[in-house]
Amino acid sequence: MKKYSILIILFAVLVLTSCSSYNKILKSDDYAAKFDMANELYDGGHEVKSIALYEQVYQRLPKTPEGEVSYFRIGKAYYVGNDPYMAGYYLNMFSKRFSASPKAEEALFLAALCGVAESPTSSLDQNATELAISDLQTFIDRFPNSNLVDSSNHIIDRLRFKLEQKAYDAVKLYDKTEYYRAAVSAAVTFNEDFPRTKFKEEVNYLMVKNSYFLAKNSVKSKKMERIDNTIERYRTFVVEFPDSKYLNLVIRYNDQILKDKEVFIEESNL
Repeated sequence: MKKYSILIILFAVLVLTSCSSYNKILKSDDYAAKFDMANELYDGGHEVKSIALYEQVYQRLPKTPEGEVSYFRIGKAYYVGNDPYMAGYYLNMFSKRFSASPKAEEALFLAALCGVAESPTSSLDQNATELAISDLQTFIDRFPNSNLVDSSNHIIDRLRFKLEQKAYDAVKLYDKTEYYRAAVSAAVTFNEDFPRTKFKEEVNYLMVKNSYFLAKNSVKSKKMERIDNTIERYRTFVVEFPDSKYLNLVIRYNDQILKDKEVFIEESNL
């Protein structure tokens, strides 16, 4: 027991001595000592603690090799410390302020990953996801020969699927809540934005379905146009998906809309 007490006391002394030394150098005007201690802390796994020292070095020596290392390591320390906002800022700025640096490529890639970390689940607003895609594309455009391009493209694909999922869910929601016009509009936009989607068959079925109900419930001035749009969407569907599990359903919608068209024409001619 006495042995453990001595060890605890020694550890406490070391911690206090270390803190005292850190605070002393932090408040000093010895920038070489600041840089050396910051490197020791960073290399020793205490990246976040090194930030304050690196900041002082960069502010005093911004255009020197020490300033360059300091600025990069500030960003990397925030990255390691799971602060994507601050990390993204410093790493992105590093790639601009030190564009010729060998570290510029890594900095810009990590800055893009910080944006990826800010991307929410597909049910939430996806502005951050779109920004992350843009940041990754900026990295690819700037470093097209980087060995990180393949990784960037894979991440972009994953983020784009998140956008696709959100757009698909919107079509489904409008259909479920019987917002026919919104469902049709969302389906049209979905097809334009995601032409190779795995949801294409279902989305096009929902477009025909909601187009039918939109036409059926339309005011007289818009009814004929919407009937014709439904018939055209039906024809496109049966050509693209001749073996679809939704085929019988869309045929029924088409048969009914053709009858509605005949009735509408007859009534219009009275």
